[in-house]
Order: sequence, then structure tokens, then C-alpha cells
Amino acid sequence: MEIKVCVGSACYVKGSHEVIETLQELIKVYGLEKQVVLKAAFCLGHCTEAVSIQIGDVIYGVPKEEVATFFKEQVYRRIQSCK
Repeated sequence: MEIKVCVGSACYVKGSHEVIETLQELIKVYGLEKQVVLKAAFCLGHCTEAVSIQIGDVIYGVPKEEVATFFKEQVYRRIQSCK
């Protein structure tokens, strides 16, 4: 699974750096280093929302305070359902 996190100006101000750090930690905690690729992206087009995160064709606006919940629901759960 590939996850793209916007690091453009608007998302950076909203905490994209912290979002990336949290995602990196969660990927390690859940042992998903081989299943998840984390990439930075510039402007995913949802600047008015929270930090933009793209998985597949879907772009989510995720506040930095909700990254752990997002990870469990959108990343970990998807990977578990594919096993």
C-alpha cells in the first residue's frame, strides 16, 4: 500500500511533518514496513481541509491529532482484511 502525505505549504502549516512522523512510528509499531510505502507529495488539491493524505485514488483530510485513528481505520484495517 502506498500512502502519500501532502507537504505543500498549506498542509505543512497544518502539521504534515508531524503527520509523517506519526505514520512512520505507527508503521513500525504495527510491523508494516514491508506492506506500506510512505511518500511525500506536493499539493493533493484539498488545501482547505486538514493535512491531505492519499491512499489509492482517495484523498482524505486528516487533522494531525487524528492520525492514529486514521491509520487504524484506513491502513491497518485494509491490510488485515487482505490477509
